[in-house]
Amino acid sequence: MKNAKLREGLLFAATVLVLLLPLALVGWYVAQKNEWAQARLAELEPRYARLLGLEAQREELTATLARAEAARTQYVYPAAQDPAQAGNAAQQKIRDIFSGAGLQIISSQVLPHKAEKGFDRVPLSVRAEGEMLALQNALTVLTSQMPVIVISELDVQVVGGVGNVSATTAPRLAVQFSLSVLREQP
Repeated sequence: MKNAKLREGLLFAATVLVLLLPLALVGWYVAQKNEWAQARLAELEPRYARLLGLEAQREELTATLARAEAARTQYVYPAAQDPAQAGNAAQQKIRDIFSGAGLQIISSQVLPHKAEKGFDRVPLSVRAEGEMLALQNALTVLTSQMPVIVISELDVQVVGGVGNVSATTAPRLAVQFSLSVLREQP
């Protein structure tokens, strides 16, 4: 009898264990998923806080973006204008500036444009001659132009060499400019 009761108790315990095992596995699975979810939330919390901060500053960011857009339109030629047209407009502006400053234009050329970070860079090559004061005046006016004219290279030489310069007259300079302007890409 004792043996039968022991066997019955063991069978009952085994049955309870078999029934509790799936519940234990489900509990373990839920605990693991909860731990994973908590870790994921802790990872996402700083990002969410940054997004909330950006959302709170939406108006300020929109105003800053509008100011940046307005500034960009001042500094570059519009996308509606062909790169060749932008180059020709810049070339004419440069010729006017140099002539107005007292430099004599020897040659000017618009070179093929190159795509660069969302813009087309339109290079220009200009050769001119004149006195130092005329060159200074041209550079002063050139730096204040909108859209911006970028000076990539500047080569200044004395016409006829340094040995042929008179002490009483201002030396004549030959100047080679490598310039460029930017045009928005469509």
